[in-house]
Amino acid sequence: MPIPIDSMFSASFWYARWSLFLLLMTHEMGFCSRAQEVSEAVPKNADSADLVIVVGAGGEATYESLFSQWASVLAHVGEQAGAKVWSLGPEIHGESPGEGVKGQFAELVQQLNRETQKPLWVAFIGHGTYDGELARFNVKGPDISHLDLVSWFEPIERPLALINTTSASAPFLKELSGPGRVILTATRDGFELNFARFGSYLVHALGSEEADLDKDGQTSLLEAFIMASRQTGEFYEIEGRLVSEHALLDDTGDQRGTPADWFRGVRPVKRAVQDAKPDGWRASQFHLVESELESRLSSEMKKERDALEQAVFELRDRRESIPMKDYLDQLEALLLPLARLYQSIDVETSSKAEPSAD
Repeated sequence: MPIPIDSMFSASFWYARWSLFLLLMTHEMGFCSRAQEVSEAVPKNADSADLVIVVGAGGEATYESLFSQWASVLAHVGEQAGAKVWSLGPEIHGESPGEGVKGQFAELVQQLNRETQKPLWVAFIGHGTYDGELARFNVKGPDISHLDLVSWFEPIERPLALINTTSASAPFLKELSGPGRVILTATRDGFELNFARFGSYLVHALGSEEADLDKDGQTSLLEAFIMASRQTGEFYEIEGRLVSEHALLDDTGDQRGTPADWFRGVRPVKRAVQDAKPDGWRASQFHLVESELESRLSSEMKKERDALEQAVFELRDRRESIPMKDYLDQLEALLLPLARLYQSIDVETSSKAEPSAD
């Protein structure tokens, strides 16, 4: 039976392929384990990420309530995931250092600019505006502009995900797109100025098993983006309204962004220009709520795994232009270290699970 093409991007599928590949190559070692067999003897990584939630000014009681609800959902997901959660704006959860939302956020970004492979997640929830030159996130007091973020984020080298769920948010993507960053916006340009509903669906999708499209036991930022975009479109269709928001995702640093309907499952099937690197690969490696297997990986192991997976994705994208033998040789050179990496978890788990001799 043919393997569904979407399964090619499934972590569980690749893990099975890697394990089987190494088993065939080194059968005498007798390694044969699965993600669900990982023992509780190995402690999970604490503080898997830093999550900063910034809630803007609602302007009306209805919006204030909605934004607080969305932020509460996201904070709960982050706490359940073991992330360190900060909430700025109206009181929700977590710690809120300093005074003034813009000042608090600038100070916090500086504080979180440290050398680590743990991802920094930043979520803007509220209203946005755009005057043709400057895009702003509306907060109590001075607004936060996309140029502010360019300055504040410039020194950050750790993995970064910016989720801007506001109206008129697209200019943030163009200005903040860059290597090691995943940028999500609720709109495709600065002139989609109406209230954006995308954020409501996204915060729920991040903690939803239903959004786990590749069935690997965890929901990636890419999967949450695809699910939330689909649900946003369904809302407008059911209500018989003209769609006034079109979310984008950028993780290649090309400043273009990709809509959800350019993916089949989690596989990119369309790109802005023919030779452009497709968006989605890096976003598929960001997980706020991690699977049992993912939680066993150290930051260093995740960095190594992510780099190898990126190389596999890029090789797969060039498959048609490479002779088959060369393609298989290059693939083997990537799959072997991936298999060894995952097997090292099994070895560590087995050794820690063995009872000590008295």
